[in-house]
Amino acid sequence: MKLQIQHNFISQLPADPIEINIPRQVEQACFSYVEPKQPSNPSLMHASKEVAALIGLEQDAIFSADFLTIFSGKKVYPGTKPFALAYAGHQFGNWAGQLGDGRAINLTEVTHNNQSYILQLKGAGSTPYSRTADGFAVLRSSIREHLCAEAMHYLGIPTTRSLSLILSGDPVLRDVLYNGNPAYEKGAIVCRVAPSFIRFGSFELFASRNDDANLKLLADFSIKHHFQHITATGTAKYLAFFEEVTQTTLEMILHWQRVGFVHGVMNTDNMSIHGITIDYGPYGWLEDYNPDWTPNTTDNQYKRYRFGNQPEMALWNLYQLANALYPLINDAKPLEAILNAFSTRYEKKYLLMMQEKLGLHIPKESDAILIQNLTQLLPVVETDMTIFFRNLANVTKDDAAATAFDKIKYAFYNEEINETVLKNWHDWLATYCLRLQEESLLDTERKAVMNAVNPKYVLRNYMAQLCIDDADKGDYALLNALFEMLKNPYAEQPNYEKWFAKRPDWARNKVGCSMLSCSS
Repeated sequence: MKLQIQHNFISQLPADPIEINIPRQVEQACFSYVEPKQPSNPSLMHASKEVAALIGLEQDAIFSADFLTIFSGKKVYPGTKPFALAYAGHQFGNWAGQLGDGRAINLTEVTHNNQSYILQLKGAGSTPYSRTADGFAVLRSSIREHLCAEAMHYLGIPTTRSLSLILSGDPVLRDVLYNGNPAYEKGAIVCRVAPSFIRFGSFELFASRNDDANLKLLADFSIKHHFQHITATGTAKYLAFFEEVTQTTLEMILHWQRVGFVHGVMNTDNMSIHGITIDYGPYGWLEDYNPDWTPNTTDNQYKRYRFGNQPEMALWNLYQLANALYPLINDAKPLEAILNAFSTRYEKKYLLMMQEKLGLHIPKESDAILIQNLTQLLPVVETDMTIFFRNLANVTKDDAAATAFDKIKYAFYNEEINETVLKNWHDWLATYCLRLQEESLLDTERKAVMNAVNPKYVLRNYMAQLCIDDADKGDYALLNALFEMLKNPYAEQPNYEKWFAKRPDWARNKVGCSMLSCSS
């Protein structure tokens, strides 16, 4: 197994001079050197051939002994020096100070096809940033991360990738519900792949300490290696950097809203400068369309990171990044101009995104009202978001309201709907069918276009939980099946039709299926 190694990050940015692996405050450093804890009996559960190819590995390499030892953390790849990142952040709106890679260890930086990637193990042991935690991860959270990262990629959503999922062979003690009942679970390790794992919080760390020298070093490094197309100099360079991070973050959030994905923990330390989805913890997909839903038990009271609030939280986080970058610019007005444009741009792009979901490609001023009426109608009774938008593509221009309703009614969790709500649906569908008559595409053409943006299959929490239950017993058949299915989320895939279904009743309040904690 051969990787093309490079050392840009650790050779060009300041390292923690102390190499003692104990929890502590790390000053004037972007990272600390630390090696993974060797697992006792690692075994491969699953690996992605596609991600292996992305980083330059041959297909058969994933079945080799070297692959298992390197990506379980049992052995350090020759010529590399693993490290953990230092960063800070705001958590649930409150300043948390230094955080850092508490359960993530970056193995190395590789290059392939003129692209560079960081290979990072999640769950491979403690680091100086672990605080009171052990740095390990359990099987359930590792399966969820491995499946979701790849599912998001194939949905067309910017994301980290997941190379491998490996059992450590060691038990890990966790209190799943934070109710004082800890229990041992199987430990596991995921290898995450991204251009870098630099976060908003990476800049906040130095800004909070008035360490302008290292703040500038990190910004210059990020631009040099990950935003090479930025040619401006001086303060304009940092403004261009912030502008691009703002735009890619906006696009990522639009994708989340398009498919009904809820991240669950949009803290600034979980926001990437690359505009990619990172840190899959208590995430979830909307089952019924509910803008107030959050999958995170920790957020249950205030619902800060609920589905409908994700655009606002992205903007709030960008304000924190702007504050962190301010010492490099020393002028608030251009930063404020970029931030002030976010909401207007988001509203325009959200309208276009929703028009695409509805199959409307000849813009009309009335579309905004049609969309607003729909989003107000969807939560009135439990309506499965994924199924509704997928089946809406079956409605034709000439359908009567009752006929159109029959085509979408499977999306309702209770198909017995009272007369008032039924009338409202008939009225909306009648308006929608009239609107379709103004479109130039044939019904079959429009259906194909709609099906390209409205997925048929998403990783619902109950599906992941079934997979976890089987894998805990040593049965990986469902893990393999779901992984393959989620690689083609927009295709019909008749063999997987049983997964195009509403959440079963048994999963409504089951732990792991409705809401999740941050415990892993």
